[in-house]
Amino acid sequence: MLSNFRAITLSYKSAPIHIREAVALSELHIRSLLLKIRDIIDVSEVLILSTCNRTEVYYSSNIDYSSQIISLICIEKGILEVETYSPYFEIIHDHEGSVTHLYEVSLGLQSQVVGDLQIINQVKHAYQWSADANLAGPFLHRLLHTIFFTNKKVVHETTFRDGAASVSYATVELVETLTSEIPQPKVLIMGLGEIGADVCRNFSGSRIKDIYVSNRTPKRSESIAEECGFAIVPFEQVWEAIDDADVIISAIVRDQAFFTKEKVAQLQLLKHKFFIDLSVPRSVAADVEDLPGALVYNIDNIKSKANEALEKRILAIPQVREIMRESLEEFNDWSKEMVVSPTIQKLKNALEQIRLDELARFAKQMDESEAHKIDMITKNIMQKIIKLPVLQLKAACKRGEAETLIDVLNDLFNLDQQAEVKTN
Repeated sequence: MLSNFRAITLSYKSAPIHIREAVALSELHIRSLLLKIRDIIDVSEVLILSTCNRTEVYYSSNIDYSSQIISLICIEKGILEVETYSPYFEIIHDHEGSVTHLYEVSLGLQSQVVGDLQIINQVKHAYQWSADANLAGPFLHRLLHTIFFTNKKVVHETTFRDGAASVSYATVELVETLTSEIPQPKVLIMGLGEIGADVCRNFSGSRIKDIYVSNRTPKRSESIAEECGFAIVPFEQVWEAIDDADVIISAIVRDQAFFTKEKVAQLQLLKHKFFIDLSVPRSVAADVEDLPGALVYNIDNIKSKANEALEKRILAIPQVREIMRESLEEFNDWSKEMVVSPTIQKLKNALEQIRLDELARFAKQMDESEAHKIDMITKNIMQKIIKLPVLQLKAACKRGEAETLIDVLNDLFNLDQQAEVKTN
């Protein structure tokens, strides 16, 4: 019998950022947690997904292990107060509900920025780590490959993934456009609050690799630099880095502009220097752009572009949901059929054993040619006999009546006892 697919999820919908940060799992954490779950809990298939907006564990089991898995997440992160974090996790016990949730997450329907461009790659990484730990079985393999195929249909047939629909992603897209003719552009990100950190994370798949971060709080710089693989510039030395950078992204929170015309005028503006101001109030003074070589983009420019893309994506949601519905219907039919696969195999084995036993009884009375013909005839008979019960079983699956038919077949052919004999 197929195990029930379950989900444990904590996301931006249920938890504030300080909770999400505390339980967020790096690749090393996920690989370690997969091994802990495999060794401690009796589950065959597990997928762990962790992003800046969600931490989720999917697993196949007829037993609810949610409290144990939440405890293991806390142990992995060195959290002692499990009871403080447990209420933020939502538990989905329903098989089809968990499958649907993973679909929606993977396609970007559950993302904070609808149609998130990164989430499908994050799911692919999670799947690879499960496979590496031998925790991706037939069900998870089929589910993930179906989701990846569905995602391709969404990309090719809708506008759901068009454009940069978040400020942080639009910022990265803008930087890539501005620096397209610079061989090795240097980017400095200043201010690592929520938006600055999001910009850093969105650079993870960019062609731009020479990225520096700076923050008034050194610990914050260290944390983001380690997570994203960037270099750190101490805040006291930031003007030297500004002088050297091609692009400065400022997400500094302060009442007065940090980049004044007077300060920027002291820089060696021998080539274009791009200032992208994500701060409110603005951290780059408006008159900085009066300086030759200084080009300023503020958050309103970027938000306008992001909002356009977001409107397109929202309009595409009904089309995405229809593609998802068709895919889910096919997958759930396959999933239900998996329930009867063992019974079908047992029935085939039972009938084949009867056939072989009868052939053995008369083997001495036939020559080789006769034996071959009888073998072919009886095989064809058996295939025709098995065809109707198999079709009835699959139809019963769709009606939700498979268990009754399984019991009838088990009683008629004594399938359980035959399986035990074969095992022994």
